[in-house]
Amino acid sequence: MATVADRKSETGTADGDVPARAPGFLERARDSDVWYSFTRSPLTIVSAIVALALVLSALLAPLIAPHNPFDPATLSIMDSFYPPSWTGEGDPRFLLGTDDQGRDILSTILYGMRISLAVGFASVIFAMVIGVTLGLVAGYVGGATDSIIMRIADVQLTFPAILTALLIDGVARGLAGPRSYEDIVFGVLVLSIGLSFWVQYARTVRGSVLVEKNKEYVLAARLIGLRPWTIMFKHVLPNVLGPVLVIATINLALAIITEATLSFLGVGVPPTQPSLGTLIRIGNDFLFSGEWWITIFPGITLAVLALSVNLLGDWLRDALNPKLR
Repeated sequence: MATVADRKSETGTADGDVPARAPGFLERARDSDVWYSFTRSPLTIVSAIVALALVLSALLAPLIAPHNPFDPATLSIMDSFYPPSWTGEGDPRFLLGTDDQGRDILSTILYGMRISLAVGFASVIFAMVIGVTLGLVAGYVGGATDSIIMRIADVQLTFPAILTALLIDGVARGLAGPRSYEDIVFGVLVLSIGLSFWVQYARTVRGSVLVEKNKEYVLAARLIGLRPWTIMFKHVLPNVLGPVLVIATINLALAIITEATLSFLGVGVPPTQPSLGTLIRIGNDFLFSGEWWITIFPGITLAVLALSVNLLGDWLRDALNPKLR
């Protein structure tokens, strides 16, 4: 007759015992060093809450915004230049006041954040795809390919990001014409900002790949005859994504600020579909005539959004760096 010890050795458990369950994703996340670092940083928690609240407010703008600033039928020029409602001269319908077209400032901020966040996320993803791919190729292939890609990156670094974005935007505006440009302005902004930030990803990934490609798992993959593209994207890429996530988080704030800068300079989204930068530019025209709320509130929103994302990026950089734990 088999003993309990024999049955445990065969099945891993004794009769009546519940087999051990593998920890789920949430359990592993709670036990990770990153989660421990997050819960021990009050500033990071506050930044995450603020960033999440702003993103959700933008996504739910059609549901929570008091008015639709993009519907001309709901606007009245007679409602223009109302100050915030708590000043005593405002209208209770407009908590943060109205702009020169009678649009509710709170509603324009919520809808404007949607455009700023959409451009920011799309441009970061675009830059990350280009930079990571070129960095993998440069680091793994080496030789002349590496030299060409890195020299292009060096030339790119000599130009400020905003100047590169302005150049690409100007070329697209000239090729498309003023009428067609408004239809493609979102794609042009994503292209111009994305091409301004790909170098950081490429240089970081290249340096990591130079270290990874001489490790045993890469040599073993070559030995069994795997193709270089399979080795790069299936085996090497997952091991170099840590720094990429940090750069992407920090670049999200930079992309939002760059889009706001372009819109403030008048080369971003049109005034009929204002982002935070466009709202600041519109309010700047009336700042010295006393209508301070038109530019102050979008400016505060932009600053808080960029600061919260930047703080999350700084925390993620420290949490993923074993030397700083």
